[in-house]
Amino acid sequence: MKLPKHYELERIWAEVPVDYYFRQNLLQRLWHGHKWLVFKRLILDSTSSPKSILEVGCASGHLTNLLANLFPHAQVVGVDIYKPAIIEAKKRFPKLSFMTADAHKLPFPKYLFDLVISGETIEHVVDPAQMLHEIARVLKPSGSALIEMDSGNWLFRWIWWFWTHFGKGKVWKDAHLHPFTARELEALITHNGFRVKRKSFSHLGMAVSFLISPKSFKNLRP
Repeated sequence: MKLPKHYELERIWAEVPVDYYFRQNLLQRLWHGHKWLVFKRLILDSTSSPKSILEVGCASGHLTNLLANLFPHAQVVGVDIYKPAIIEAKKRFPKLSFMTADAHKLPFPKYLFDLVISGETIEHVVDPAQMLHEIARVLKPSGSALIEMDSGNWLFRWIWWFWTHFGKGKVWKDAHLHPFTARELEALITHNGFRVKRKSFSHLGMAVSFLISPKSFKNLRP
């Protein structure tokens, strides 16, 4: 698969309005609202009270804000490569921390975060393995990460095709650079230094969440 050049990626990102997650229709609100319930259950089952949380691929901060409300005493940071989305996030949530940053090269030292969360992002990046490597680097050895994506099953692929060709989802056309299946993503996760603690399917199997923890750092790519 030939990946788009950077200027083409900028065009793809610009197709999605920066306030997209704040003006969704009812079905989209139900879709993302249920994902948050899944995330919250997995997170609360895995950690008592994280002191530092990173969201990778935060867009305009909708999920970052939910995480900050769930853990009001934690330092919560959201990063996204698309600067206009970060500008929007800072305007909407001025008390939270947001940074323009590339998931392939996170601007943080090793072992900084208790919890890293990334939803609907890994399928959009150029090098998913490098993104996982960076998450492993900034995550504490005792920490947990939550990686979620739309699962790529036959039902999702069918709906996604119609959504991106005939619905409001046209803004997402060409945005999935790596349309993983759940099995492919799990293999990528375990190959890049993590063990899967829990795997949860939701949305009629159309979404999958992996709660993971560091397995070993010695085999990670340099």
